[in-house]
Amino acid sequence: MSDLPEKQVKRLRSLIQEAETNLAAAKELLISIVGEDENAIHANSDEVAGKVIEGVFDGQIMMGPDGKSYPVPANYASKSKLIEGDILKLTIADDGGFIYKQIGPVARRQIIGTLVQHDGAYYVEAAGREYRVLLASVTYFKAHIGDQVSIVIPEDNREAIWAAVEASL
Repeated sequence: MSDLPEKQVKRLRSLIQEAETNLAAAKELLISIVGEDENAIHANSDEVAGKVIEGVFDGQIMMGPDGKSYPVPANYASKSKLIEGDILKLTIADDGGFIYKQIGPVARRQIIGTLVQHDGAYYVEAAGREYRVLLASVTYFKAHIGDQVSIVIPEDNREAIWAAVEASL
């Protein structure tokens, strides 16, 4: 019975994430039909002017509601400890600059593992499997192959490929 509220919370989070993605897709469709009108689409917004896209972080990039992928700077993903499933908002400024903001973090858990490298990529062996980590995280935390590191993974995503480095121990 104590499992029921936890399942309900996870389901609610999933529904909210889906609703946010659908809302972003609806905004994009509206823009494509009526054109970019910041006053009509983003009324009462105090944000940077430009095109706004919401999407899901996959460990390296943001996938938009239109199926397009958007590059997320590795240093931002590393320092913000972004993990698979986090919802991001991308504002493409009028001057072409990309401004990311994490708006929907997924539930997280931390585990400890060992940093390894193969095929030119870094991984952390933890909990009986390997999680890929960004090179920016490895260098930011000055971790070395064989070091114990604390990583952050999605709490309920058993299929996660990527993890964020929390600290080098």
